[in-house]
Amino acid sequence: MKQHKYIPGLDGLRAFAVAAVILYHFAPNVFPGGFLGVDIFFVLSGFLITTLLLRELKANGKIDFCGFWIRRLRRLVPAFTVLILTVVPLAAVLSTDLLVGIGRQVLGALTFSTNWLEIAHGTSYFDTTAPLLFKNFWSLAIEEQFYLIWPLLLLLLLTLGLRARVRIAAVAVLAGLSMLAMGFFWNGENATRVYYGTDTHLFGLALGVVLAFLSLRSRGGFFSALPYRMYFGSAALAVTAVGFLFLPDRGAFAYRGGIQFFTVSAAILLAAVADGNSFLTKICESAPLRWAGTRSYGLYLWHWPVLVLAAAAFPVAVGSGGYWVRSVLALALTVLICELSYRFVETPVRRRGFRQCAAVFLKENPLSYPRKIILCVCVVLFALTATAVVCAPAKTKTQILIEKADKPEIGKTRKAAQPAPNYRQLSENLDTSVPKNEEITVIGDSIYSAGRTGLEWAMPGVKIIAKPCLQWKAAPKIVAQALREGKVGRVAVIGYGTNAGITDPQDVHKVIRALGRNRMILLQNLYSPSGFVDSSNEKLEEIARGYANVRIIDWHSAAGANPALLQVDQTHTSVKGANMLGRLIHESVLAMAKELTAQKTKAKVKSGK
Repeated sequence: MKQHKYIPGLDGLRAFAVAAVILYHFAPNVFPGGFLGVDIFFVLSGFLITTLLLRELKANGKIDFCGFWIRRLRRLVPAFTVLILTVVPLAAVLSTDLLVGIGRQVLGALTFSTNWLEIAHGTSYFDTTAPLLFKNFWSLAIEEQFYLIWPLLLLLLLTLGLRARVRIAAVAVLAGLSMLAMGFFWNGENATRVYYGTDTHLFGLALGVVLAFLSLRSRGGFFSALPYRMYFGSAALAVTAVGFLFLPDRGAFAYRGGIQFFTVSAAILLAAVADGNSFLTKICESAPLRWAGTRSYGLYLWHWPVLVLAAAAFPVAVGSGGYWVRSVLALALTVLICELSYRFVETPVRRRGFRQCAAVFLKENPLSYPRKIILCVCVVLFALTATAVVCAPAKTKTQILIEKADKPEIGKTRKAAQPAPNYRQLSENLDTSVPKNEEITVIGDSIYSAGRTGLEWAMPGVKIIAKPCLQWKAAPKIVAQALREGKVGRVAVIGYGTNAGITDPQDVHKVIRALGRNRMILLQNLYSPSGFVDSSNEKLEEIARGYANVRIIDWHSAAGANPALLQVDQTHTSVKGANMLGRLIHESVLAMAKELTAQKTKAKVKSGK
């Protein structure tokens, strides 16, 4: 690798990484692995920071820690300060739901501790049903923690007088331990701890450090000396692209090998690009990629809040034409904001420092009219932001609806119905007459607990068994208990999957077979921005086709046609949306009863009975 200050190609690699993250947030179904772009940033950060520190040590004989940390603050703080002062007041105007937890988010941003605060709170990066304005700050927190601790550890390693090979081996072992920790601590459910944890997600930074050690140890560049290096770089690029397109953000594979393997590939790709002589370097040095790379920090910082605010301001059906128009406009607005931020905020502070920029701004006495306007705007934004943080609601409208409707169910105990073997034929004992509301039991997660008022409005007397934060894997036990307690009528409506989709279709089969052939069973499909929705709905359709007494409630189409009746999370219903859901369920039950009655009548005519 070259020893000059600017390393060709790295801006293009930054652009590649930030594009992956943006595409993941805008189109998670198309780019399910785009979240891996953050791991490229980690490898880049480890490599660049270590290279800068080693060069400074070689040139000056020491490392100026205070100077290093001040440069980091100049680089990071101005942009996210403007972001916070702009986004929080806008969120307060659009939807107070977006302000829930905003104090914790702002504190995490200002103290670079977002990842640990969100771990303590139980937030999931992959949960699109509870959008946080600043959830993307978690990776900045990890990088800042690295910037704070690594220079001291590097000096310690160098002071100990360890041989270069020993230092490289030590950091490589640290990377390996972090990889193992991610797989070991993943609990099969919420990946927050292993994904957000500095210790469990440190390996990308550590691999970047290893690359820096290797590159500065070899004058000609260690990668340049490797045989078939072009093939290594090409293979790494291919693996990276495949990861963006196919690696899921959920499941054992992602955390027990997938992210780790991808990060190693990203390190190889970085080595190939930083070689300076590869075709990959020439690609990454193209003008558009260099432009995006120099503004990658701003693009990463702004794109998610802009997307969340756009969704709150203009609710449209996920995947519709309006959705893509809104996404393109949100991206265009993000690019415009980032360019203005880069030119008028980030670059001046990075070059001149906080004091000099303030002095330049205040040099006229009295202040000129434009400066007075800017100063007044800043004061107003600060006041609005502080007010929004102090007055932010503790709970979203959905949480309040759930808690108001959360009441214990009381019923008598009876023995559960035994499933019959032939599910593709209607049972002769299945009562297909129009059911009374009291004969309908609705069982599910937060969609039903939050929408309880709408269900009871559309079907007075309906039985509702619903609790938030449950997944399909919990459904078999819940249904079994409801059957034992005699709470399930002759029509059962089941709605789970809001939190994680269908991870195991056998959970659905267990529920259906426990309810038996002598009930009409309706499975409600899913609607949300989550990437698992389409595949889960396809599984529900396939499962329903295997049972004569099972039908689908098409909530996905109904919600998609009425996105304005959903909460800001684009998943849970408003009061009017709950009424719509209640009507849909009631109409679906009546339509199923009519259809099955017609089938039974037709069968009797054919048999001559």
